Amino acid sequence: MSKIYVFGIGGTGSRVLRALTMLLASGVECKADVIVPIIIDPDSSAGDVERTVRLMQKYGEIRKKLIFDTKKENRFFKTDIRETMLNFRLPLSNTQDVLFDKYMSVNEMSRENKAVVNMLFSQDNLQSDMKVGFKGNPNVGSVVLNQFDDSSEFLNFANEFNPEDKIFIISSIFGGTGASGFPLLLKTLRTGNKFANQALVNNAHIGAITVLPYFQVKQDENSKIDSATFVSKAKSALAYYERAISRNNDIDNLYYIADTSRTTYDNCEGGTDQKNNAHFVEMMSAFALIDFANSQKPATTIHKEFGIETDTGNIIYANLGKAAKGMCKSMSQFLLFAKYLNENKTANFLDKPWVKDRDLKDLFGQEYCDTLKEVQQEFLHWLGEMTVQDRKFKALKLHKDSDRVFDLIEGSEPKKVISLDSNFKLFNNRLNGQGGKSKTGEKEQQLMELFFLATQQLVKEKLNIE
Repeated sequence: MSKIYVFGIGGTGSRVLRALTMLLASGVECKADVIVPIIIDPDSSAGDVERTVRLMQKYGEIRKKLIFDTKKENRFFKTDIRETMLNFRLPLSNTQDVLFDKYMSVNEMSRENKAVVNMLFSQDNLQSDMKVGFKGNPNVGSVVLNQFDDSSEFLNFANEFNPEDKIFIISSIFGGTGASGFPLLLKTLRTGNKFANQALVNNAHIGAITVLPYFQVKQDENSKIDSATFVSKAKSALAYYERAISRNNDIDNLYYIADTSRTTYDNCEGGTDQKNNAHFVEMMSAFALIDFANSQKPATTIHKEFGIETDTGNIIYANLGKAAKGMCKSMSQFLLFAKYLNENKTANFLDKPWVKDRDLKDLFGQEYCDTLKEVQQEFLHWLGEMTVQDRKFKALKLHKDSDRVFDLIEGSEPKKVISLDSNFKLFNNRLNGQGGKSKTGEKEQQLMELFFLATQQLVKEKLNIE
């Protein structure tokens, strides 16, 4: 059973993990049996982190009722997202309610060492409160994050690491936590010798996505975060990565992504208010992991960048490459599933043959279906959030018009089928017509199998996509 340990560093790491969870819920194929998310973020109350953690936990609640083998067709929720650490988080010690100078015990240093510290860190750095992160200061983060291998959680990760397992690191390059965390974590993985399976981890197949600037924040003289420095920080970090990482082949697969059309967010240093809208860059960063899962360990570092076919402010299906179109196809199936359960107001579906034949009526009054609908609603919100960015992802149409259920692909009209039924009536027809595999197993299994097969058929029949 192959695993990919995914280290999500900082706010960008959590937002990409959110996108990854949405893609896997949609059934996007991943050549790994298990994804093990490990979030690294000193901001214990970060809104982006809490939202992602809840989503991944709901995903797990849905998946644990399902079976995936050669006898089943369903790919919704197929990849196991496994929680091996409490709330998926790698704890960082001594970062709460302590200033940076106290963390380093500056007052206990010799005069000479204090002089060195004052050369390397400003007074603002030394007096910074780290409970919401490093506020765009990678020099602070590089000190605090130099403790990856000290926790029991990290030791357990190393102890469970197997020869076929891989590692993927998600981080931004223009802030504080991600820019400092990525090279430190990679160094620990490649050269660390204080943990079990040292040789396996040191020589593992490791990939990473380096997210360059793709948003900016409002200017605020009371905030230590200044987006005017994002590009210069990214350039400095890129030069270091090339010199200290790529040139030495310390990373196997390194992905880059950025956006020159940048939405402006409120200037929030952290905490519960730091909850950015989803962005196309985050979705494609998650898709980089899917690409990595399909790859073999190379002899030297492979670099990849992501690009769209046309530079446009409204990304539609036609702007995507072949692989991304395949991802979008899976998402369209899950979108149809979500629309049926959350927007179908035409009639009470509990009296339909597909429900009666499988005795599913009671299932819809249980927590399982409530959780499933919650994830689907979050999926719809997530897609909607990507349509309000400066560069909008609009490949999939979001509407609640029951008279055009299959009008889902921007720039493409639905195909016509020979049938007296249309819209949700046609959907019911295709649900009623499923048999075989969708009538075996537990009720939750039957429900998921049924909707996967029906939406697969409907996408082929109604949507003009490859």
